[in-house]
Order: sequence, then C-alpha cells, then structure tokens
Amino acid sequence: MQANDVRVLKSAAIPALVVGLVVTVVSAFLTGVDGALGGALGVLVVGLFFLISLVAVAYASRISPTMMMAAALGTFFTKVLVLALVLSSLSDVTVWHPTAFTWSVILCTIAWTFGEARGFMKLRILYVEPGTRVPGSYGEK
Repeated sequence: MQANDVRVLKSAAIPALVVGLVVTVVSAFLTGVDGALGGALGVLVVGLFFLISLVAVAYASRISPTMMMAAALGTFFTKVLVLALVLSSLSDVTVWHPTAFTWSVILCTIAWTFGEARGFMKLRILYVEPGTRVPGSYGEK
C-alpha cells in the first residue's frame, strides 16, 4: 500500500470505529450483551468488507487506471450484494441482537463512506504531470 492509501484507510476507519463504538455501547445499554455482540460484529463485518475493497483497488491502481476503475466497480457491486446476503441470512440469529447488528452495519457503512470520500478529497494527487508541454499549445514553435 502506498502512503496515500494508508491515509485514506485511516480517514475512513477512524470515523467508522467511533460510530461503531457508539452503536455498540448504545446497543449494550438498550439490549444487553446480545446488543453489544451484534454491534461489535457489525463493525467487524463493515471493516473487513471495506478493507478488502480498498486493498483490491490499491493493488489494481498499480496496474492501470482502467483496471483500477474495474476493480472499484467490481468490489462495490460485490460488496453490496454480499452485504445484502449477509444481512438477510443473519436476520434470524439468536446469538446476538439482529437489530443492533443491522444498525451497526448501516451506520458504520455510512461513516466509512463519508470518511473515505473526505480522505480522497484531502489528498493532493496530481492528475496532470508538472512541467509537461502539450504539442501545439500557445507560444510553442
């Protein structure tokens, strides 16, 4: 991973962990140990899903911009489908509180997404190479 990728990971993971901690504490207060377990597992699921996609996109970005876009879209759609399957298949579990799990996943996903977007906006990535000249530009012979 490059330094930019680590910065984006930190800017996305920290808000998600804070939101996850709040959801877990509130769930523990409202529903007991089952709620705390559901909240903590929701944070874990979101963290793993988004970490895998960030690593895949970071790896694909070293290959080519086209591959990076394909990896980003592929991991996004895969993530949405698998997350929907996980939420629907684990809705009747009695080991943890399913409502706490669901709220934890939803709120941590929102926090991670906004944190990641904020992290990318704060990066200073050049999209034009400095010092290059375009042939036929004004003033060139």
